[in-house]
Amino acid sequence: MMQMNRRNFVLSATTAGLVFGLDKPLEIIPSALAQAAGAHPMNPKGALFHKFKVGGIEVTTVYDGGIYRPHDAAFIKNASIDDTKASLKASNLPDDRVPNAYTVTFVTIGGRTYMFDSGNGVGGAPGTGTLDDNMKAAGIDASELSAIVVGHFHPDHIFGLYAKDNAPIYANTEIIVPEAEYKFWADPASIEKLPEARRGLARRIQATFPQWKNIKQVANDKDAVAGIRVVPTPGHTPGHTSFLVSDGGGQLLVLGDVTNLPALNLRNPGWHVVFDQDATMAEATRRRTFDRVVADKLVCTGYHWGMPGAGTVAKDGNGYALVPVA
Repeated sequence: MMQMNRRNFVLSATTAGLVFGLDKPLEIIPSALAQAAGAHPMNPKGALFHKFKVGGIEVTTVYDGGIYRPHDAAFIKNASIDDTKASLKASNLPDDRVPNAYTVTFVTIGGRTYMFDSGNGVGGAPGTGTLDDNMKAAGIDASELSAIVVGHFHPDHIFGLYAKDNAPIYANTEIIVPEAEYKFWADPASIEKLPEARRGLARRIQATFPQWKNIKQVANDKDAVAGIRVVPTPGHTPGHTSFLVSDGGGQLLVLGDVTNLPALNLRNPGWHVVFDQDATMAEATRRRTFDRVVADKLVCTGYHWGMPGAGTVAKDGNGYALVPVA
């Protein structure tokens, strides 16, 4: 049996840059260690998955693990560490570090099941990469997925597509990607436009995605498949995309990374988290998107919302508040 002690894991500067967009090593405390003393605060019940319905849409959110991040003044560009701590505390989260979690959305419509993004995969931050086991616990057979729908190309969203040798894990499953996102990352000229920490990611994408025969690009405001509509939500990345799922009178908006933690830039939509490539555009997208979500009373899923990873959103002063699904 693998034994784990309480020593913190330290990621290399290269890995930290790829995964977190920062330029120095990050001390990451894996959720497996946290579980020894209690569940991760963004998954307090230790749920492996959560199932619910929106009209005719069967939704399953599956946990891909959680981490903690030490406070860093560079993490939120226009808010202090004290501001960050106060916002975490107001959301009933610990404020000594910044927790983060990863939740992958699956929907079944018309008897077909789709996975949105693919998790951290092998080699991600310690405490992540639980998606495969938790999918099985939820009764989801990866070999029977009708398609994988990807919202953007950051590592925690696409590295679950890769085996260690860069071979595709889902070689026989259609992978649907936003045309704008693909064009940016697959363009060799984009490498020079990226900070050094992101260039390795672009090179990996360029060495693999153009060779994979099962990738399908889809344009803005078109149907990825019947019942799943592309909703452009740029800023976090140039082609960041959300998806509106419709079936049987129900609608679900799969948001990806329009926000980071609800305690941070859902509660404070003007905060510029370091991961947003164009922070000003990301803020405008966030405000526009959540004004629509509130007005249309949409149920949403968010990749970094913890478990259950879904809910409705209400206006709350100058920001927004998440009301989790039951």
